[in-house]
This record gives sequence, structure tokens and C-alpha cells, in this order.
Amino acid sequence: MRVGIVGAGAAGLAAAYDLVRSGHDVSVYERAPFVGGQASTFDLCGAPLERGYHHLFTSDTDVTDLIAEIGLGDRMRWIESSVGTFHGGRIYDFVSALDLMRFKPLGILDRLRLGLLTLYLGRRKDWRSFESVTAREWLMKWAGKPTYDAFWGPLLRGKFGDEFHHRIGMTWVWGKVQTRVASRRRGLGREMLGYPIGSFGEVFDVLADRVREHGGTVETSTTVSRVEVKDNRALGLYTLATPAEWMSPQPLTYGEPDARPHPVEPAPAPPHYHDFDAVLSTTPSYLMPKLVPEMRAEYLEKLSGTRYLAAVLVILVLDRPLSHVYWLNVADPSIPFVGVIEQTNFLPPERYGGSHVVYLSNYLSRDDPMYAMTHQDILKEYVPHLRKINPAFREEWIRESYHHRVDAAQPVVEVDYSSRIPDHRTPIGGLYLANTTQVYPEDRGTNYSVRMGRRVARMIMDDPDL
Repeated sequence: MRVGIVGAGAAGLAAAYDLVRSGHDVSVYERAPFVGGQASTFDLCGAPLERGYHHLFTSDTDVTDLIAEIGLGDRMRWIESSVGTFHGGRIYDFVSALDLMRFKPLGILDRLRLGLLTLYLGRRKDWRSFESVTAREWLMKWAGKPTYDAFWGPLLRGKFGDEFHHRIGMTWVWGKVQTRVASRRRGLGREMLGYPIGSFGEVFDVLADRVREHGGTVETSTTVSRVEVKDNRALGLYTLATPAEWMSPQPLTYGEPDARPHPVEPAPAPPHYHDFDAVLSTTPSYLMPKLVPEMRAEYLEKLSGTRYLAAVLVILVLDRPLSHVYWLNVADPSIPFVGVIEQTNFLPPERYGGSHVVYLSNYLSRDDPMYAMTHQDILKEYVPHLRKINPAFREEWIRESYHHRVDAAQPVVEVDYSSRIPDHRTPIGGLYLANTTQVYPEDRGTNYSVRMGRRVARMIMDDPDL
């Protein structure tokens, strides 16, 4: 059969790969001029760097198996990670159990309680027992208020903001602990993280090539404007050329005016229609009503029932290290970003021409004023706070910087979330959905998107009505 896939991220390409290898005729359409979605890369100092920081956990077997299948297994590297929390004006390492005992914001009994609770959550496999209670309620009860206020609360507030942090289901915390504990040696030992040494961009470029080698097509810079539906059945879709706002990221020197001219967009061309027996959309849920106006009300209710937070990412290229930590959680509400991910404390600076690469991450709603800030304005907002993390920091350390926004970066996972998840099979015959709102009980991530894409491909192939 002929299958059209909307989106060339992890889920869309994984589904396309399995479908073409089973003899089906597959076309993938991607709005951006690149494949890989949030795991795509751009050139930085002569090396590929992910637009959004990426790594794998040892439990991420779905994506590592796929990497091996497409011939890149020898590119995987497993590297000891370093994790820390910034609290009360200093960095606390969280690499080993001994580091936990040195976390001075908590008394000794609360430190022990935090460690034991983490081990418990890492070994507990029944996620449903956590689903009907908020993380705040459960953690306040079992970890205690001091531990919540000093550790768990700032993490939830940083990830989901003041609006949502108290509404997040405990299952979300359970899932995060599961992946991190699984990647640690002997429970609370050192964490091992995976990285394909050619970058995640190479993985998805090669995966797209494998789809093409089996007769499929992968078209970038192509927007799907609508799915054609007749008699409650998907018949095909319309595509048109993506407008020119998709540009390669350009570096900005600190203090330089952010005044690059907007590209002149050509007059829109008429859309092209393509017949398909089945259509798989990997778009965020809020885009589905635009693609499929004929969608039934009960399914639309589930699509609109999950909200997303956007991500704002600033990438700094420094002439020296900012800290000694790869992954730094910021538990300080006065700082306007929630994570400092120092790529060159994970991979060597030599990879990036000797420069030190730092991501500053933030999650917020799309109507937050910070989301609409220009590159230069957000630098002015962020940079002064770096001295809190490293008092020696000076603006002169910044060689250049980059700015990215991701609209649907994080679904807001509230209590009883499983009852709100839309089915992969939509009420319209031959139309399927696979996006990060459906990964639950795990959190969104490359591994789970690959697993979901392959699972939905099997569902399409097994559909008796196709």
C-alpha cells in the first residue's frame, strides 16, 4: 500500500523504515529543511551539534537497536556523565551516593530519605499506582517538605513553571527516575550516557537514506497543509513548499545587534495532492484539527486535552569552561533558565575546535514574553546570571551564541493522564497519529519516539481495512 507520513523526526522515519522494508510505498514530508526534528544538527565550529541537547540512557534499547540495524552500531559511545544541582549559590555534585550525603541544603536524615526514595522509585515497576496523585502531593508525603522544597519542587517548577508544576502527575517523576537510575551503576553509582559519535544528525540522515534505498521518498522543506478525507476515510494529503523562515541558525556575538533581514518569501505555489491508502501524522496534537477539519468531536477533545510547553534554547560558545558539570539542574528561582548543559563536559572541546559549548534551557508557554524575545534580548536576560553559577564568568568569554525555539517540546503530564491520551488509530479510517503525548508512562524522548513509530507502522500493516 501507499503510506504518507507527516514529519521526518524519530517516529516518522522509524515508521517509514519498517514500512519500506516490508515492501510498502512510503513518502515522508518534513516542513524543515532537515530531518531528525529536535535531534537534528547544525554546524558549530566545524562539527555537528544538536539543536537541542541529546543523549541516550542505557535503557534506551529501541533506538540503539535501530542504530545498529542501519549500520552505525560502531558509532555508539558510552560515557560517564556528571550531574549537579545549583542551589543556594553553589553547585552540588550528584554523581554518587556520597555526593548525596554532601547536599547541605538538607539535614542528614532527609538526605538518607532522598536516597532511599530514589532507589524505591527506580525499582518500582507499577506506574499505575502513581497515576492518580500529583507529584507534589506524593513527594510531600513520602519525601517530606524540606526535601520537596530543596530538591523536587525546584525541579518540577523549573520544568513546568508556576502554572503547572503543582498539577504534574507522580507518574512523570517515576518515569524520569526510572531512566536515570537504570543508567547508573549499582543503583546510585555513576551514570553512563550514550552518544553516537557522528551525532544524532548522522543517525537520522542515514535512516532517511535507508528509506530512500528501499524505494521510499523523504522530502524536506515541504509542508503538509491538509489531509483529504471523504466518507470518513483518509484518501491522501496536500503539500506545498515551506516558507523561507526556516533558515540555518546564524551565530551572534554578544552585544551585536540582532538585525538580520528577514528573507523575502516567494508567492505561495498551489498545493500538490498525493493519493495514499494510509496517512500517519507525527505532528503535535494541536495541529491535527488544522490538518483534518473533519475530525470527530470526541477525538478532538482528547487532542486539545493535553497542553505543551515550548523550549527556548540558547547555545553559548565559550573560550573556557563554565563549570565542571555536564548536566546542571538550576534550583534557584531568581535565575531565568532551568538547566545548564555543558556539552564539552560530556564530549571533548577538541571536537568543537577547542571551544566550550553550553546550552541554557528553559520551558515556558508560547504566550510567555520570554518566548518572543529576540536572540540579543534573551542573551541580555540570561548572561548576567551566569556569574551566579561561576563568579569568575565574564561576557568576554562568549565567542558566539545561537538561539532556538521548539514549540511543542514538553507535554504537560497531569494526573490520570492515560485516560486522556488519543489513540494512535484516529476515528477516520486509514489515519494514524504518533506524537510525544502518546509516549506515556515514559517521558518524551528519542528512544520512545522510535519505539512508537515502529509500533504504529506494525498497526498500519496489520490494519484489516487497508
